[in-house]
Amino acid sequence: MTYRQPAGRRRNGLYDEVAPELAELMRTGWADTELLDLTPDAQAPFAAARRDRLSARFPGERLVIPAGNLKIRSNDDLYPFRPSSAYTHLTGDQTPNAALVLNPLPEGGHEPVAYLLDRSNRTTGEFWLNSSIGELWVGRRSSLKEAEQLLGLPCRDVAVLVEDLTASAVSTRLHRGYDVDLDRRLDTGADTDGELAEFLAELRLVKDPWETEQLRKACTATARGFQDAAADLATAIATSERWIEGTFNRRARLEGNGVGYGTICAAGAHATIMHWVRNDGPVRPGELLLFDAGVETTTLYTADVTRTLPISGQFTPLQREIYDAVYQAQEAGIRAVAPGARYREFHEASQRVLAEHLVGWGFLDGPADRVYELGLQRRYTMAGTGHMLGLDVHDCTQARNSQYVDCELEAGMVLTVEPGLYFQQDDLTVPEEFRGIGVRIEDDLLVTSTGHENLSADLPRTATAIESWMAGLSG
Repeated sequence: MTYRQPAGRRRNGLYDEVAPELAELMRTGWADTELLDLTPDAQAPFAAARRDRLSARFPGERLVIPAGNLKIRSNDDLYPFRPSSAYTHLTGDQTPNAALVLNPLPEGGHEPVAYLLDRSNRTTGEFWLNSSIGELWVGRRSSLKEAEQLLGLPCRDVAVLVEDLTASAVSTRLHRGYDVDLDRRLDTGADTDGELAEFLAELRLVKDPWETEQLRKACTATARGFQDAAADLATAIATSERWIEGTFNRRARLEGNGVGYGTICAAGAHATIMHWVRNDGPVRPGELLLFDAGVETTTLYTADVTRTLPISGQFTPLQREIYDAVYQAQEAGIRAVAPGARYREFHEASQRVLAEHLVGWGFLDGPADRVYELGLQRRYTMAGTGHMLGLDVHDCTQARNSQYVDCELEAGMVLTVEPGLYFQQDDLTVPEEFRGIGVRIEDDLLVTSTGHENLSADLPRTATAIESWMAGLSG
């Protein structure tokens, strides 16, 4: 008998068939590597509490939250897998092709079950023949028994997921958009699924103590990455923005999972482009570098910090004037972050300060209140002043407006405060010397019971402090 490779995307392989003797050789002679007496992950009790809140919101209904599937980057090359934030928030697991199912119990509540890929079976040949999930190709994964110990919940083979879901008629809600096969097979009703997606986002609005500690770690590592990048500016001047991006990425990979989003490394006029991620431009002395980056922890929580640095180490008088205007706007926004304050207050406070400066410079006709009410400052500020932060850099975006932008801040929420001014190169409404200058300052704030904590305070914010910090790095 001749064994063939499993059907897949790849052609032109050198081995089309597997001889029976090779198949038999690969089946035997492997040591037992099952891990025993594992301790639950530190996140496990917090994930259980999150599942309890989800259970209470949807009594009597089955809930299905997929992790997502592997995605092709090019031919047989796959993107690095990143699970859906809702799935990992509720389980702590990060493996692909998995799903969490909450089955309703007759007496109330739910029984949670994680459906996972079991370890590659040595008898089927998957462990060495399947280049997408085979252990000899991509590394060992936990057995179901190991996963139960680590995650603190029952685990079943994902191969029986669809069978289990279709075995009985139970009112079911599915978190759609992450598993194409489940989206196709489960006819649940778009309206009810939308309510589930909203609640899963709102479940992450207030961080628990474990989550806030992850965000502190992300911010601490990010500050070190900024220090690495600023210290490397001399080399960047001889190369490009990508050098600075690479310097930061090295720190992100060393201390975390990688970067939490596409790094913005914008020198000169590129700083006026809100999401400049090409990072292929020159780094010139005398100009500014707008650097927006965040380390993502191994648990997938990300920082989101921006500093605008004078490439030569010293701001010019005009650069400092613009920078100070943005700093004053950020200070006003930060002061507005406190429990009980409306979410919109920090945005309003920052934008009003920017409007005052734009009127003062003569770019807009005052008074500043009129400018703000009409939103005229947006020509030069573009975006809102911040957003929620957590597992996603723009976290909880599927939450209802009433629970997000129209809410009152609560202790445990984490958000960014990031005002900016961006004067485009071709903007004839501003003097020529302003054109091509962009400044943003961004910090990550945790709302506390008494006010707030700046998680990214390790990095300097004032113009003078930045100049002193950069001088110390170069020295």
